[in-house]
Amino acid sequence: MLEEYKDIKKILDNSKASGWVLEPDAKKIMEIMGLDVPGFVLTNSLESARDFMKKQNQPVVAKAVSKKILHKTEHNAVSLGISSSDYLEQEFNRLKKLDGCENILIEEMVKGIELIIGAKNDFQFGPVIVFGLGGTSVEIYNDTAIRMAPLTERDVVSMVESLKAKEIISGYRGQQGVNMEALTRLLIKFSNFIMEFETALQSIDFNPVICTKDKCVIADARIILE
Repeated sequence: MLEEYKDIKKILDNSKASGWVLEPDAKKIMEIMGLDVPGFVLTNSLESARDFMKKQNQPVVAKAVSKKILHKTEHNAVSLGISSSDYLEQEFNRLKKLDGCENILIEEMVKGIELIIGAKNDFQFGPVIVFGLGGTSVEIYNDTAIRMAPLTERDVVSMVESLKAKEIISGYRGQQGVNMEALTRLLIKFSNFIMEFETALQSIDFNPVICTKDKCVIADARIILE
């Protein structure tokens, strides 16, 4: 097992009791894999959160980190577009009161094309990768492509080409598209991760993955364990 995989295994093993990986730990796994995640600070201190926001010089996102909150949107556990100290304090205090909240995750707010990358262990086919438009679009348009892991560069191209929204990804009417090199790298590393830890994982959702002409950033990550 590669050295970085040993570090990932430690995080997965430490998360077994709850059955899923807290988002800050999921982000650590992504960083170990060499993938891009938003700049963030995990804190219980409003002062620390304010310092982070000042350094970003742009709006930030605040998220409650709780072992009792798996689906954050259902609990209103995410606050977007925080750009003032007063609003940060308001949302920080609100999130801390949510059930089981242990820390607050403050992240830079990334903008770009929202994609979804996911995987699950199919009882018949093994690890299966899902890719498509992300954010709220995934529920509205249901525009996704599915392939068995592991993926190759050819698979990534095929998945993109099979989407109805492929022109959004490639660049439509003068709009900048996605950095295909970064997207391909992300999907292949993701599929390798799925294959390596197949027996430990039930499902994974990266939604959204925010892509620009420069990079693809995993803005939210949910890892469910077997």
